[in-house]
Amino acid sequence: MDNVSFFEAERKLMPEIDVIFQKRFRILQTLATFGPIGRRALAEQLNMTERDIRNETAVLSEQQLILIQKKGMICSQNGYEVLGRLSELFRELSGIVAKEQQLAKRFAIAKVIIVPGDAERDATVKQQLGKEAAQVLQQLAQAKDKIAVTGGSSVASLKEYLAPHTVLSETEFLAARGGMGDEMTFQANTIVAKFAKRCVATYRTLFLPEHLSEQAYEAMQHEPIIQEMIAQYEQVSIVVHGIGAAYEMAKRRNSSQLEQQTLDDLGAVGEAFGYYFNEEGDIVHHIRTIGIQLEQVNKARHVLAIAAGANKATAIQAYFKNAAAQTILITDEQTANEMLAK
Repeated sequence: MDNVSFFEAERKLMPEIDVIFQKRFRILQTLATFGPIGRRALAEQLNMTERDIRNETAVLSEQQLILIQKKGMICSQNGYEVLGRLSELFRELSGIVAKEQQLAKRFAIAKVIIVPGDAERDATVKQQLGKEAAQVLQQLAQAKDKIAVTGGSSVASLKEYLAPHTVLSETEFLAARGGMGDEMTFQANTIVAKFAKRCVATYRTLFLPEHLSEQAYEAMQHEPIIQEMIAQYEQVSIVVHGIGAAYEMAKRRNSSQLEQQTLDDLGAVGEAFGYYFNEEGDIVHHIRTIGIQLEQVNKARHVLAIAAGANKATAIQAYFKNAAAQTILITDEQTANEMLAK
């Protein structure tokens, strides 16, 4: 009898085991990601009561799966081993594997990875997205690869889980586009610099406004440094990017009311790489920008998309009507549920 069959037999005897299993798995997973952490902070992150956390962590401590220290609780070595052994079982029993397969088939892409939970309500889920994406990137990368990276908080979440002494230290990170709006933290230039620092790798930035006037666009295209960057995009092996809701991206770009109204009139619902898509996946608008283009994205060996949030479900589906077949999507369970319900 395999693990899943054995667990199914236990469920018939103890129907409540599902709730207990998932609750303890989430606690252990969160401690593995964020420990050391106190009970109150853990309760807030998992939207559980402190009493619940106290009871469950007492059990986990008795089983030597966690260590309770003055500075907070952490996952023990035994805990990490149990997480590794039970991860696939958790995903199988919770229906996540089936959902991943359904979405991958619907979008006709290489793979979908779903992180349990709701990124909009639980901060730990956003971090889990970054952790999964970082692991995938480390598995996909090869020495000398050029990795193009866009901006956004979802893409930025990889940083904490990147490390030196991996193949990524032999790669080069490229900013996939120029600056956007006033927020520097989540811009591509900032993110590639942080990624490279974590991996002890090299990087190239693109210090240009993302949205250029026609005259500036024509002039900048012929600059040697821009020509060199465009040539770099032709050699990109991996693209790491987010997907945005059209109205949110228009606001981030400080688009005028007229521009926002035009996008609305065109039926734009999603955005990626400066391209706006309607619900059918058609490109309805493309901003004038110097950065990686869809043709270059489609030629990459691997494309890694990180996007979550139920408010982005329509945008994600619009983008994936015509996405590259070699794409891996990493999202959260709530967003996956929203997409599967449509």
